[in-house]
Amino acid sequence: EVQLVESGGGSVQAGGSLRLSCAASGLNGDEYAIAWFRRAPGKEREGFLRITRSGGTTDYAETVKGRFTIHSDNAKNMVYLQMNNLEHEDTAVYACAAALQATISPDSLSYSEYDYWGQGTEITVSS
Repeated sequence: EVQLVESGGGSVQAGGSLRLSCAASGLNGDEYAIAWFRRAPGKEREGFLRITRSGGTTDYAETVKGRFTIHSDNAKNMVYLQMNNLEHEDTAVYACAAALQATISPDSLSYSEYDYWGQGTEITVSS
């Protein structure tokens, strides 16, 4: 069974930085895509970055491009989200999600296509 657990959420002032971690288990060496999503108050889930276990593909959303980056450590089964220059609009619950790359659309950032989800971690950005 694939399981994902996020950590690293909290409160930060605007302009600050945070790093989230997504610990994955049960991947069994298969080619999974792991993506980061967020749900802000009153808004739908937004996918913005993803990476494959091979490390060959990373997809970006314009809303966070240049501020957020994703990277992975396959030996530790970890995926990281580095968030810089945080803004109030980044306040949301952040979650990582996984799916077999072969079962989803190329470069997919649609939450309905992902099969496994972490519980999420809350980020609050204030001035």
